[in-house]
Amino acid sequence: MRTYGQLCGAARALDVIGDRWSLLIVRELLVRPCRYTDLRSGLPGIASNLLAERLRQLETDGVIEREAATPPVATPVYRLTDRGRALHPVIRELGRWGAPLLDPPPQDAVFQAHWLALPLDVLLADRTDLPEAIVQIDAGGLPLILHTGPEGVTVTIGRAPDPRLTITTYEPRHILALFTGRIAPGNAADHGVNLTGDVAVLEQLVTPGHH
Repeated sequence: MRTYGQLCGAARALDVIGDRWSLLIVRELLVRPCRYTDLRSGLPGIASNLLAERLRQLETDGVIEREAATPPVATPVYRLTDRGRALHPVIRELGRWGAPLLDPPPQDAVFQAHWLALPLDVLLADRTDLPEAIVQIDAGGLPLILHTGPEGVTVTIGRAPDPRLTITTYEPRHILALFTGRIAPGNAADHGVNLTGDVAVLEQLVTPGHH
């Protein structure tokens, strides 16, 4: 195992999660437990042998754990441990710090709809006035469930049985435009966005002044 060999918390943390792809594996597991194939799909560009190596090391270091699959599925599921989930604010702040680097978008950069989980988390994390609501987001990829309330915000992959609001679009960038007020709910249809349910929820969640 490579190490910085320094008696410093930051250096020791980077010994564990500083390798390329490690924090992106954590990002994927923050929104749902994943099978190996889920991680391959959610991490385009990673080599299969490198993913396997990173998973082994993160498991050894207590960041993730592997759960045996129940029959008839033979593939184990990876999930974060308590130590791994403690990296949530780290990922959030990295997302906040990196957001200005996305404008303009890097050429040839790929995007997957479930990656909206991080900017939505960043956008709403500091709000203390969030309504109690479940919002279903379908943006052309894996569906997201946004749950807000006095206790904060969570974004997970899946389908809510009874969301207060469903947002449907094939342009994921429009999701953030809605939540930052750059697209008004009343004009959503003009941008190819369909709102079904209690639109007032979206009006309460809009956080102006973010890009």
